Amino acid sequence: MTTISASETSVRIRSEARGPHWIAWLAGDDDGTPVNAVVLVGETRQEAEARALEYARQMASGART
Repeated sequence: MTTISASETSVRIRSEARGPHWIAWLAGDDDGTPVNAVVLVGETRQEAEARALEYARQMASGART
């Protein structure tokens, strides 16, 4: 699990390998379920986590996704 500060908001990003790719999501509450049921896919762990971070920044800015 990674904790990243996005726009002064601390978010927990979790990731795991799934077959030939990685998935990442913003962990909600203590159970770690994905916020808004959104899971982002990447070819690598870094790519999946970068997409999750961008999603967190969009949420923090109020942008619609």
